[in-house]
Amino acid sequence: MQPFSYVRPSTVQEAVTAFSHAGAGARYIAGGTTLYDMMKLRIEAPASLIDVTAIEELDKIETHSDVLRFGARALMAEVAANEVVARDYPVLAEALSKAASQQLRNMATVGGNLLQRTRCMYFRNGEGVYPCNKREPGSGCAAIGGLDRGQAVLGTSPACTAVSPGDWPVALTAMGASVEVVGPSGSRMIPINDLYLLPGNSPHLEFGLIPGEMITLITVPKNGSARGSTYHKIRDRWSYAFALTSAAVALEIQGSIIRNARIALGGVATRPWRAAEAERVLNGARLTPETALEAGRAAFAGATAGSHNAYKIELGIQTVSDAILIAAERSRS
Repeated sequence: MQPFSYVRPSTVQEAVTAFSHAGAGARYIAGGTTLYDMMKLRIEAPASLIDVTAIEELDKIETHSDVLRFGARALMAEVAANEVVARDYPVLAEALSKAASQQLRNMATVGGNLLQRTRCMYFRNGEGVYPCNKREPGSGCAAIGGLDRGQAVLGTSPACTAVSPGDWPVALTAMGASVEVVGPSGSRMIPINDLYLLPGNSPHLEFGLIPGEMITLITVPKNGSARGSTYHKIRDRWSYAFALTSAAVALEIQGSIIRNARIALGGVATRPWRAAEAERVLNGARLTPETALEAGRAAFAGATAGSHNAYKIELGIQTVSDAILIAAERSRS
């Protein structure tokens, strides 16, 4: 393990200042459930760790105004168990409760969870063992033409097919969330869609953050589709597994007509994936099992399979269809 310095500031500004003084080798850390993995795999070798767990204002959970507010240091388990979130925003509670293990959810923060890196076996399989453009830009992508069962079928590029692994970011994408970040140039709000970058020719650039910026707050606007929502996740085993496919769906239905559909996909794309084509199929339509399946097909109309992951397309279509029917049932109750 490479030696590193460690500081534990008590305010956001102190943390940003510490990062500026430490330089490019600094990293913010809260629960540590992702960064420690990256350090053990020698993907990350920070010269300085800035521990934000003493910053009290970052752990707030506010649910009573017209916008939900989750401090970046709020624990995944605490947000999932919040009475208002669990009752009125099942898509958010389910995305958190279906992620990782209970032990990890008791440590991991909702802000840090947004910055998870891929589970691609070539990315994680040791420095210098396989070419990986995320680890070493320009070295190539061993997953293309290799063992790609878990790789993405949407948003891929000739440089990378690594899947975005998160559940929570998918639910936030469906709900139109935004993220507040603070850095050396001040604070700004980023729509959740702009936090994640497509791989293109630069897959090592994954997040739309300026060096030194830290996530401080997640906001979710309240809307009429929230109660009729679900996060439907398909995986190899029931617990502690990443999604093969997943769908976050929220529906607002009047009579039998869908007035507002919000859909995002997980486990199948290089970033949390808003399924705008599927939403267009549903909006203004009468809900039937056939309509739900049509929306599923629309969600994967642009999918491209590799050698071993074509199953994700059909499985993803059915996942979206099932999630739509689950959300519809909840919207009526």
